[in-house]
Formats: sequence, C-alpha cells, structure tokens
Amino acid sequence: MKAVQSVLCQTHSRIEVIVVIDGPDPPTESALARIQDTRLRIYLLAASVGGAEARNIGVRAARGEWIGFLDDDDEWLPQKISLQLTAACASDAALPVISSRLIVRTPQMDFSQPVRTCRPDQQISDHLFCRLRLDDGPYAMQTSTLFAPRSLMVAVPFRRGLKRHQDWDWLLRASTYPGVRFQVIPEPLTIFRVEDARPSVSRELDWEFSLAWLREMRPYFTARAYSFFVATECIPRAVKSRAGASAYARLGWEFTARGSPTLHSLIWLFIFVCLPRSLRMRLRHLWRRNQSSQRAISVQAINPGTTI
Repeated sequence: MKAVQSVLCQTHSRIEVIVVIDGPDPPTESALARIQDTRLRIYLLAASVGGAEARNIGVRAARGEWIGFLDDDDEWLPQKISLQLTAACASDAALPVISSRLIVRTPQMDFSQPVRTCRPDQQISDHLFCRLRLDDGPYAMQTSTLFAPRSLMVAVPFRRGLKRHQDWDWLLRASTYPGVRFQVIPEPLTIFRVEDARPSVSRELDWEFSLAWLREMRPYFTARAYSFFVATECIPRAVKSRAGASAYARLGWEFTARGSPTLHSLIWLFIFVCLPRSLRMRLRHLWRRNQSSQRAISVQAINPGTTI
C-alpha cells in the first residue's frame, strides 16, 4: 500500500499505475480494492510467472511513453518521476535510461547508496560491481530506481525465468542496444527497505547459479568487474553455505584466471573469506555512522544556523 501511494502522490500526476499481482493473492487484492483512483490498474495473474515476466506484462500493458519500476516493498519519493523525466528530456541520447541514488532503510539506520558515481565513459559492469569503499554495496541502479523508454523495455525485456540478478541482467544487455545511455541522478529518489529477517531471492545461497550466470554473461563484463563479482557475490554465498575447499578453489580460479584482480577486489575477497559476517556488519555499520556524522558536521559548518 505504501508503494502504490508513493506513486499516486508523485508531483508529476499524469501517470498510470499498473500493479501486476504475480499469482493469486487475496490480501493484496483486498487492500488494493480500497484505493479509489482511476489511475490505478490491476492485473491479477492466474499463476506466478516470476518477477521478470511480471514486469514485462506490466510494460506491455502500459500506455505511456516512459516506464518506471517499483518493487512492492519499496517507495518513491514525491519528485522521482518529475526529476527523471526532466533529465530524460534534456538528454541527447536516443534512449536514455535514468537511475538515481536511493535511501537504504534498515532497522538500524538509513543511508544513501551507491557511493560510486556513473561516469559517461565508464563500462556499465564497472559501475555496477566495482566497489571502492567499505560502506559500498550492491545497490547501483536497483530496479526501483529505473526510468526508461517503453520502446526500449519492449525491445529488450527482462529475461523470463531468471530467478536472480534480473536487474543486472537487463542493464548489461540493454547497455549494448543502439542509442542507450545511462545517467544516475545524484539525489536519492527511492526508499529501498532491507529487513534482516525478510526472505529475499537475492539472499539465497546458490553460489553456483550466480557463477553460471556470470559465465554466461562474460561478454558484458570487463575483466575487472568479473573479479569483483566473484569476490562480492559468489564467494560470500559459497562461504555462508560452507561449500568446501573444491568450491573455493574453483572460485579462486575464476577470480584470477578469467578476471583481472585489483587491490580493491583482493581486499573484498579477503573481507568475505576471512571476516565473520557479524563482524563485517558491525564494521560497516560503524563506518556508515561515522560517514553520516561527518556529513552532518560539514553541513552545520556551512549553515551554522541550520538544525540537522
């Protein structure tokens, strides 16, 4: 309900809101029935088709020129569509894809991600996967931040049946489509909720699926980004599932022989292999707290009369 209301309350009001219910879900149907707004359209699927195809169904049903995506547990801030539409119209690209930073909301704190920027000359795989700081995470161009032409989404749909890495898969494939250019608005425009106890496809421990997907998508990766993906996506799942020495040897070969390790990716590899998850979480939490405090102090120094 919060997700839908955050769309209906956008400052840019000429929109349609398409909710695709992925299989029978009476509580969701009942909740949505209470919303009296003619801009809301609901598509109830007879059986689950998965997140990727559910999004594709919404795209095909859409009547507008532009598409924004929103997962049902996230929210848009009021100016999201207005700012992204302005950026898209100002772009000289034939098919601009506009993302933004987001606010990651956890039970402990809120913080802005990603910390890395997207340079015009940068390969999309480097932007998505090459983490540079301890407080960096896997939040670059998350699905709920994306804003793209409907024509592009029809020409390059989400890959049906892919159980994980759906947004990354689409971004990498779309990056090679003629006329596509990516832009990231530095202002956070989406709230992304992370709850430790909530089930999540992205948290499943099937490291072999992630590795198989990575190898399939190798042409879209720089060698540097390939090593980062092994270090930050495959290795943590393998360690958490206690995959064993043969799995670690296999991933180590992928990291070194098929990729191009850097100092940063080696540091991330060490972090995920050698530091317990509880310690990693505490260190990251402390780092983000410190960064937030430093930003607050900087703003107070510039605006001494402002309450932070």
